[in-house]
Amino acid sequence: MRHRKAGRQLRRTSEQKLALMRSLASSLIERGAIETTEAKAKELRPFVERLITKARSGTLHDRRLLGRHIQKRETADKLFKEIGPRYTTRAGGYTRILKTGHRKGDGAEMARIELIGG
Repeated sequence: MRHRKAGRQLRRTSEQKLALMRSLASSLIERGAIETTEAKAKELRPFVERLITKARSGTLHDRRLLGRHIQKRETADKLFKEIGPRYTTRAGGYTRILKTGHRKGDGAEMARIELIGG
């Protein structure tokens, strides 16, 4: 039974799901927008928005907390120097999910998740 189990399982263990979220978040921060399945995009949104909220303050403690999830130094620097300051006046909602239709191979619902221009 899945009582009180929040979030989607995505047919992965918790470690695999965390690794997937970290990878997708890094790609989104580097590129500004990525295309993935709708379920993965909906799971990625709160994960990335928490990272951006921490990047807004820019303290050393927040930088170390982000180091757990963002492994590349260049990506973390971009998050703190470009993306964080861009959203200082915004209260939340830093990403947008746009549905793009079905994937040809298996018919999965696809979506594009992108950072909103601040």
